[in-house]
Amino acid sequence: MISFQYLCRFQTENGEDFFAKCASVKPTIGSSVEAYPTYEDLLNGQNATTATISKLLSPLPQTRSSIYCVGLNYWSHAKEASLNVPANPPVWTKPPAALASPNEIIPISRFCASHLPDWEGELVFVTSRECRDITSEQASEYILGYTIGNDLSCRFFQLPEQSGGQFFYAKAFDKFAPVGPVLVSPSVFAKERTSATLVTRVNGKVKQDTVIEKDMIYSPERVLSWMSQSTTIPAYTVVMTGTPAGVGVFQKPRQLLKDGDQVEVEISGLGTLKNVVRFEEGQDSIM
Repeated sequence: MISFQYLCRFQTENGEDFFAKCASVKPTIGSSVEAYPTYEDLLNGQNATTATISKLLSPLPQTRSSIYCVGLNYWSHAKEASLNVPANPPVWTKPPAALASPNEIIPISRFCASHLPDWEGELVFVTSRECRDITSEQASEYILGYTIGNDLSCRFFQLPEQSGGQFFYAKAFDKFAPVGPVLVSPSVFAKERTSATLVTRVNGKVKQDTVIEKDMIYSPERVLSWMSQSTTIPAYTVVMTGTPAGVGVFQKPRQLLKDGDQVEVEISGLGTLKNVVRFEEGQDSIM
């Protein structure tokens, strides 16, 4: 079986989807690559063809599963939110329809645009095979690779008086989980992991900036172990591991997303995830 260092998924000009092993975290639009119709074909080195990258897609072997998310996983974010850190990672999910691709314009409905839309740059990992009841020590054997995500959120619906303080409704809207640009193997990311920084920029201005391992509370391995207790986690599940300080709702004054804003999340060794948000139906006065 063929392993990868950098995995990308892309679409050609005529709308066909392919997988390819990339040379870096920056696949070149317009370049021709050795491509495979499915991830299994890539692993087995079969049914290869030459295809030209027209548009990058989220670099995931499959896109049918729920996306897992973790809250309060950075000391700095817990501090800015004035929240106590719990003994175990808070976990919820986004539905498959929340997934969005790198460089994709994110359509924000009037409903969402009017209820405190915000950014959250995050380290993401993807599981390699089904797991259940695994330990933190075993978890690394179940991680296929790492990439970048943006856990877009409508903060209004996280307020206790609105939705009881739960997170799902505020974060589960269509296209509220951009992921990409490439999936990097654990062995490659290991060279950067201990010193990797996460930087989020909105229209070029830095909003979040942290050294992940110094700020993160629950490691990816701890998160996956906790998720899997008495729960079957499917192969190729996307897990967004939380965000550091610097989200818009806690800026003074608040700095929430506006029509046309470009959000860039950059993580050392993983590249940069870029998306523009578009308020296609306008916006009512923010409450």
